[in-house]
Amino acid sequence: MWIDTHCHLDAHEFGAQSLEVAEEARRAGVSMIVAMAVERGNFGAVAGLAAQAPNVAYALGIHPICVPQAQDDDLLALRGAVEAAMKDPNFVGVGEIGLDFFIPMLCEPLMREKQERFLREQLRIARDFGLPVMLHVRRSQDQVLKHLRQIRPLGGIAHAFNGSFQQAQNFIDLGFHLGFGGAMTFTRALQIRRLAAGLPLTAIVLETDSPDIAPSWIHPGRNTPDQLPAIGAALAELRGIGLDEVREAAHRNTLAAIPRLASYPFG
Repeated sequence: MWIDTHCHLDAHEFGAQSLEVAEEARRAGVSMIVAMAVERGNFGAVAGLAAQAPNVAYALGIHPICVPQAQDDDLLALRGAVEAAMKDPNFVGVGEIGLDFFIPMLCEPLMREKQERFLREQLRIARDFGLPVMLHVRRSQDQVLKHLRQIRPLGGIAHAFNGSFQQAQNFIDLGFHLGFGGAMTFTRALQIRRLAAGLPLTAIVLETDSPDIAPSWIHPGRNTPDQLPAIGAALAELRGIGLDEVREAAHRNTLAAIPRLASYPFG
């Protein structure tokens, strides 16, 4: 009953092994993987993987790191792709979208403005179709929150959350859940570990962000969705609770964050 709420299953690091990686995760107890699109060019790839693997769903969006190369026509294409995908039971939301103010080039004034313009339009698409969003919030929590207050989508997940407790509560108050993964397995990641231990369990979902953010035991190697149960065990240890409690809560929380997943026959 584990759900990996954020994975880049079509990434080049997996080569031609994406379906094998999904099957290995299924055998490890990961009943669902949500594969994120990052640009117009991979909308078809994530949808195709979901069509072939019984434990893969997908989201469509334009990642802030891909915004520099993106064209305004890509936003029109995304709206059209989302409208068509609403008939696909494997389609679950808009993502990965957001803002990245960590990479210097993305912090330049013109690029900040373009990122924010792309985020706002993608939030409108999610709102118009009643879909959750999967958010990239690297050094941009307050700016993303500002846009969420103005354009209110269904809810969703602030992925790889690493903000303050106050920022976390602001996301929760807007109906969002917070994604935790391999970063919290490093003892030096003090703030992430404090958040994972101290936030309400009802606010937390689990993710791998595969092939990135590998947990401590395989870092700096390639991350894979089959690591999710061990990441869940790390959360249980941080919180001093049982593994079953973490698994059941994360499952419940994920279905609340991504309602279209509720139609899947988990088991």
